Amino acid sequence: MLRGAQRCSCLLARQVAARSAATSYIQTLPATLAPLAVLRTAILPDNAPGGAAGLPSTSFPSQSIHTSAWMWQKPSPLDDEDKGRENEDGTVRKINREAGTPKGDEKSKTFEEGFISPHRGSTSEQGDQDSDYLMMHPVYTKEYAESVKPQHKVPEKFHEKTGYWAVTAMRSSFDFITNYGPGKMDECKWLQRIVFLETVAGVPGMVGGMLRHMRSLRSMRRDNGWIHTLLEEAENERMHLLTFLEMKQPGPAFRAFVLLTQGIFFNLYFLFYVMSPKHCHAFVGYLEEEAVKTYTHCIEEIDAGRLPDWEDKRVPDIAKEYWKMGKDAGMRDLILNVRADEACHSHVNHTFAGMQSYEDNPFVKGNHMVA
Repeated sequence: MLRGAQRCSCLLARQVAARSAATSYIQTLPATLAPLAVLRTAILPDNAPGGAAGLPSTSFPSQSIHTSAWMWQKPSPLDDEDKGRENEDGTVRKINREAGTPKGDEKSKTFEEGFISPHRGSTSEQGDQDSDYLMMHPVYTKEYAESVKPQHKVPEKFHEKTGYWAVTAMRSSFDFITNYGPGKMDECKWLQRIVFLETVAGVPGMVGGMLRHMRSLRSMRRDNGWIHTLLEEAENERMHLLTFLEMKQPGPAFRAFVLLTQGIFFNLYFLFYVMSPKHCHAFVGYLEEEAVKTYTHCIEEIDAGRLPDWEDKRVPDIAKEYWKMGKDAGMRDLILNVRADEACHSHVNHTFAGMQSYEDNPFVKGNHMVA
């Protein structure tokens, strides 16, 4: 033990000595390089092209050179906007938060002049100029949205049958627990059901897209177009959720239940997708069939006058912008568009379930029609 203690003492002494030497070297570095600065000035005057003003400075901010592990936590003076790196004319280089905007002469500024353009959309002006940053999503005509009706693909193959029976079991259990059925739903219950289901519906597309993305990276091969379609589905379901959240904000208990459900469903779907994407796409295809049935039931309830608060209710602005709806669009119009989205997802996933994972995405870029 005495020998081990002696070794530790020696190592500690060496670290202290090395740190002291590094600190001393940093402090004496400007003085060491001072003769070079004098020689530079003598050879290249400040007013000469490419002269002293264009060469690196010999001053070193010792605070920005970290000589120990804990010093990285200290703020560097270069991080302070008011103490930034100086330009050639002595002015302070700052981040230009209005770069790229049409106001004044900021558009003529360049990086060499000390202006750093912010990320696109980080200013309100740029966000207003280009707000169409979402992925492709269908915009339906009134006639098409009205024509969507529940459809069912008869399960024939093994992966279709397992997906169908899994969805049937889940739907029956969820309906029983939530007391769902004709004549039992008011506006509040509908919103609770829709918000919860949309928190789950956005998981499969993201999991599938993520796994295919990772496989493309490690195999160093193209994905053949599936990733984009799956991520479109995930974003579309998330937009459903954000739209209905404008009308109802759930409480803590509801959010806790969503957290639990998402944790279980995400991990299970992840594992099953690794084992068999066909089963997972068939499962989602039948799950979306049930979603079409649910939204059709909701439309029937509105038409029957059982949801009076929704008869004259206007939809949130986020829905009008996303589906390009009219300014007088009501809840029935919103449900029609959401139902059409779910029918589209069902079609896409049933198509993927009948394909091999290495085949090309059959959907034309920009819509969900099979090429």
